[in-house]
Amino acid sequence: MTILFHCSDIHFGAEDRAALDWFAEEVKTAKPDAVVITGDLTMRARHREFAAAGEWMRALGAPVTVEVGNHDLPYFNLYERFTSPYRRYATIEDKVEAEIDLPGVAIVPLKTTARAQWRLNWSKGRVSGGALRDTLGALSKSDPDAVCLVAAHHPLVDADTRTSGSTRGGLGALVALQRAGAHAVLTGHVHDPFDIDRPTGDGSIRLIGAGTLSERVREHPPSYNRITVADGKIAVDFRFMD
Repeated sequence: MTILFHCSDIHFGAEDRAALDWFAEEVKTAKPDAVVITGDLTMRARHREFAAAGEWMRALGAPVTVEVGNHDLPYFNLYERFTSPYRRYATIEDKVEAEIDLPGVAIVPLKTTARAQWRLNWSKGRVSGGALRDTLGALSKSDPDAVCLVAAHHPLVDADTRTSGSTRGGLGALVALQRAGAHAVLTGHVHDPFDIDRPTGDGSIRLIGAGTLSERVREHPPSYNRITVADGKIAVDFRFMD
């Protein structure tokens, strides 16, 4: 059995300190095999926000892998956003898309952020051809007997949540991922948890979204997902802070 703690949208700079302490205590008590963070570590991608995020993650005492979120790209410095959008991740580069050796489970990253798009709201998701090829290539190299979880920031298709991901190329990516053997896609962005089984035409794939550990809550209080993988099956438990 493998236990994963899936959280998202921590937003250092607008973090909920009580929620972060609660989550850290949950990790200390349950000792999960890994923590998966699906983006938006920061609020405005400031250096001090990344530094605070790195300090908090290192104190968890568990293997951590992090995906890039739209809030983690430079917000005020457009030159840096276009020329070196991920430079500020340097302080936590050992956590970004980190490969974690888990028995019977493979976690494969998929980038859904974009430094710019042909629409006004650049915060929305986009799956480029190159990003999808990278993920499909990684899936092809994973253990064929493993449960394959794709980790991304934006939901590939919208769930029944107040906030939308509006991910361009998401539906086509979802179909391709299912055909390539992915069992589930873990995401964040919408700040509310969900767990749905999505038909893809010739099969189905699980869509699992995490809530937020920040002050920017929507319909639910701060939360994370406890994911258990056993005997090839995935079980999800939404854990809410009282």
